[in-house]
Amino acid sequence: MTAPRRVGILGGMGPEATVLLMSRVIAASPAADDADHLPLIVDQNPQVPSRIAALIEGTGADPAPVLAAMARRLETAGAEALAMPCNTAHHYAPAIRAAAGVPLIDMVALSAEAAARVGQGGRVGILASPAVQRIGLFDAALSPHGLQAVYPADPPALLGAIRAIKREGVTPAARTALAAAARDLRQQGATVQLVACTEFSLLADAARDVAEVIDTLDVLVAGIVRFARREGKGG
Repeated sequence: MTAPRRVGILGGMGPEATVLLMSRVIAASPAADDADHLPLIVDQNPQVPSRIAALIEGTGADPAPVLAAMARRLETAGAEALAMPCNTAHHYAPAIRAAAGVPLIDMVALSAEAAARVGQGGRVGILASPAVQRIGLFDAALSPHGLQAVYPADPPALLGAIRAIKREGVTPAARTALAAAARDLRQQGATVQLVACTEFSLLADAARDVAEVIDTLDVLVAGIVRFARREGKGG
């Protein structure tokens, strides 16, 4: 078998989501022994400036220079492609691409393609940080597929759940908030919903009884595996 290609992970947003990505890559990789697993180079950097502070509150430092520096470090370390388990941070994908000469496996673009394969037109619910709605991240990605992004009516509740998960891990209150948002989106006609915050990937099952859920972290894992195993376009 040809040696797999190395993928560099821009991590730390948040730390637990990065570990979850790595564990799912391991689970998705056919392996009989250690050497059969895929090589990852991980920059676990929780000090990336807050995307929420920068995009919602307008008070934080710009994350773009830090993300660009991470991309350069990962490329120098031998990464042949980059991946980033944070949907909101894909707002800074142009800076990352400009900083490195290797491709970025784009979680947002790949997830929009996945929604198009399942949704066949119509409305796609977005379970994410309010920052994602503010910057129109999925609106732009879904529109070329003839899909419309729709959002829960109570963005502060989702933001509160995200902050609680970062602070305390998965809590019953966070599960309740995500399930309520999924029900709201279903009432808005979104039978397909994207779990588009990697904190919510930790409790995506809370939405699965309500709608057909696509976890963007799972989409990214599949893209990483395809790229590393040379099985086609990763992003």
